Amino acid sequence: MSGDLHVSTAVIVVAAGSGTRLGAALPKAFVDLAGQTLLERSLRSIILLPYPVQVVVVAPADFIEDAHAIVHKVAPGMESLVSVVTGGATRHDSVAAGLAVVDSGVQVVLVHDAARALTPTSVFADVDMAVQATGAGVIPALPVVDSLKQVDVTGGILGIADREQLRIAQTPQGFPRAELDAAYAAAGSADFTDDASVFAANGGVMTTIPGDEVAFKITTAWDLNRAHQVLGGIPDRHRVGTGIDVHAFGENENLWLAGLHWPGEKELSGHSDGDAVAHAICDALLSAAGLGDIGSRFGTDDPAYANASGEVFIRGTVALLEENGFDPINVSVQIVGNKPRFSPRREEAQNVLSSWVGAPVTVSATTTDGLGFTGRGDGIAAIATALVRQR
Repeated sequence: MSGDLHVSTAVIVVAAGSGTRLGAALPKAFVDLAGQTLLERSLRSIILLPYPVQVVVVAPADFIEDAHAIVHKVAPGMESLVSVVTGGATRHDSVAAGLAVVDSGVQVVLVHDAARALTPTSVFADVDMAVQATGAGVIPALPVVDSLKQVDVTGGILGIADREQLRIAQTPQGFPRAELDAAYAAAGSADFTDDASVFAANGGVMTTIPGDEVAFKITTAWDLNRAHQVLGGIPDRHRVGTGIDVHAFGENENLWLAGLHWPGEKELSGHSDGDAVAHAICDALLSAAGLGDIGSRFGTDDPAYANASGEVFIRGTVALLEENGFDPINVSVQIVGNKPRFSPRREEAQNVLSSWVGAPVTVSATTTDGLGFTGRGDGIAAIATALVRQR
């Protein structure tokens, strides 16, 4: 793998975790953190080492191509030093898969969790040098600062644990290559929480060096938010959009407005049912998501939408948002017009519109004190503001 370049250290980057506890739709190594995936950030720390190392990325079977793309982005031209292999059903299996492709000349192997995406380059170097200096397995570790209690199954306190003798283990964990290979061969299908446990179970000597506070493992959404804060703040994924729609009154008494039928009220003229409130909601949602407007998305002259209800447009808009990774948070609509008298049916309209949008919709109404076309009773205007969130 390393060609003619002498490489004595390999780093196995375990990126095959599911990310279930993170609540993400992707394996957590492929989740975004301020514009870069966790895997990308981990790899960048490694390639900044002042000497060449072999890197083996262990990825889920369905994300091998994604991993290759990230490797190419982070380390173009370094294909001889970086490889991607498919992970196993467990972390133990994934590390074993990585070990299987480590070059024969490698003497030290570091095993790193991609979920510890902010681990500084200096930690990798310190672990590597400590393994070479001691011939032992090495863990970067932090002291425990909280008081610890030993409890029984009911939560009753049995005693106080001595935190001076405890440490919080981090990665990368480093090992002499031959001893780590032997430990994994001997472990079989046994279940271990980390590589140090595998190594120690086969008689390997372990020691620690100081870890780093920012090398914490990103496991939950809280951890991901913490990582954003370390990098300078959580990016705001909320977007706001505005939509305005205007329709003149027609002659027939068949008004549809705010998702409701208004018997005895003149209809609003339009290619569809003329529901200005529904159309304004669509424009606001599409604007917030940067997806154009109702005319460009549904076509004001498209025969398929002749006399279509507001529900068709709103549900179609929400589906477009879903396809593009946006969720509606809430919508507010202001109706401008002299009629119909809206307040008696406000709650009914809000319930209907909220069910279509899948998020709270509030509607209010006002007049223009006789001014303009709405004041003359020529038609109705609706102004909507939508808040959406990008996933």
